[in-house]
Amino acid sequence: MRTAPTILHLDMDAFYASAEQAAKPSLRGKAVIVGGLGPRGVVATCSYEARVFGVHSAMPMAQARRLAPNAAYLVPRFGLYREVSEQVMALLRDLSPLVEPLSLDEAFVDLEAGQTAWDAESARLTGVKLRGDIRAVTGLTGSVGLAASKMLAKIASEQAKPDGLVLIEPGTERELLAPMSVRTLPGVGPATGDHLRRAGITTVGEIAEAGEDELVRLLGKAHGVALYAMALAHDVRPVVAERDTKSVSVEDTYDVDIHDRVRVRMEVQRLADRCVGRLRGAHLSGRTIVLKVRRYDFSTLTRSETLRGPTDDPAVVREAAARLLESVDTTGGVRLLGVGVSGLADYTQEDLFAQARTAAAAASAEELEHVEHEETEEAVEEPVPPAERRWHAGHDVRHAEFGHGWVQGSGLGRVTVRFETPGSLPGRVRTFRSDDPLLEVAEPLPLVERRPGDVGSPAAGGEG
Repeated sequence: MRTAPTILHLDMDAFYASAEQAAKPSLRGKAVIVGGLGPRGVVATCSYEARVFGVHSAMPMAQARRLAPNAAYLVPRFGLYREVSEQVMALLRDLSPLVEPLSLDEAFVDLEAGQTAWDAESARLTGVKLRGDIRAVTGLTGSVGLAASKMLAKIASEQAKPDGLVLIEPGTERELLAPMSVRTLPGVGPATGDHLRRAGITTVGEIAEAGEDELVRLLGKAHGVALYAMALAHDVRPVVAERDTKSVSVEDTYDVDIHDRVRVRMEVQRLADRCVGRLRGAHLSGRTIVLKVRRYDFSTLTRSETLRGPTDDPAVVREAAARLLESVDTTGGVRLLGVGVSGLADYTQEDLFAQARTAAAAASAEELEHVEHEETEEAVEEPVPPAERRWHAGHDVRHAEFGHGWVQGSGLGRVTVRFETPGSLPGRVRTFRSDDPLLEVAEPLPLVERRPGDVGSPAAGGEG
């Protein structure tokens, strides 16, 4: 382990909820809960104001509503979160070539590799400047932990929350760790924690006192040896630079189980198209198509098919996903479906046979349509009513008369919109018909107004 606290761990504070509060002036200082809003939805994250009521991440949304009935409940806007994350990661890469993202809102940085810190004071100054830059570029706050190892830096950032900085001086680690719960250490979940508790071990200090042999007896060699080393503050894991994306996937969980096989097929086709959209957005293609099905009894089945070469053709991906679905029994009902592509590459080698089949099928369909038209020339075609638009709580909209706003709620043919922007005062609320032609979906606005020459790119597309 190094002798200076030059490993930095950044954890953005209540990231999704904080981004929503920054975007919506009327929600600042209020309980905000982001996640799936259906009966089976779970909390993705919540603001610190909501945590006062006992709400936390991964909690069933129904339970959150009982604990905090007056909170604002919003559907995630992952496009916005990804763009803000890219801004934050760009600031981290300015500090060092060794940046290891763990998620959209969390990363390790090796400051020594970037020659931006070499002792405690330079590390602290770097952390202070980073927090200021994050606030200036994104309008959000992040907590920073600094230590001589990844494990300790992460523990330090947890202590720093919210909106703080904690530096652990080398030589103080064991004293700091000793009174902490065993659950503080990486890899100690509820099951391991309970096993240690039954053996009379509840703190990190007690792990160190028990000794390596006892830990191996209780947990097995690999886990026991690793846990004992961590209790002694030994962690030599390096910061690993950002790895390439291994797969691209999308999935949906349904409020009510789907029993209709035709509907299941349609959902798989829709997910395949969404997956290809993400694939192309990342300028990637892939060889292996993966189908994920979670059935009514929570059993999860995964099927995959590897093509002869990588593709980003939606027809090829749809075709492969449909073939994979044929091998799955869905008669009892389906609660989740997902389509993914792995074996990624930055070029495409299309499945020419699949394309030929698709083209032939399209030609046959066109020919059949022509024949049917000749046979029913006198029939009057009834107009098909347009599908009702769905308005997701928290998502951006624009009204031709009232400007930019966000959806507060919708239902019974109505949609309620609050008209405000990140830089405005709390705005007024108006209700419209859900099919109002003057109301349309909009892109998120930047959380911080950018000027030419400012560091960082806008948080999202839209009007500046």
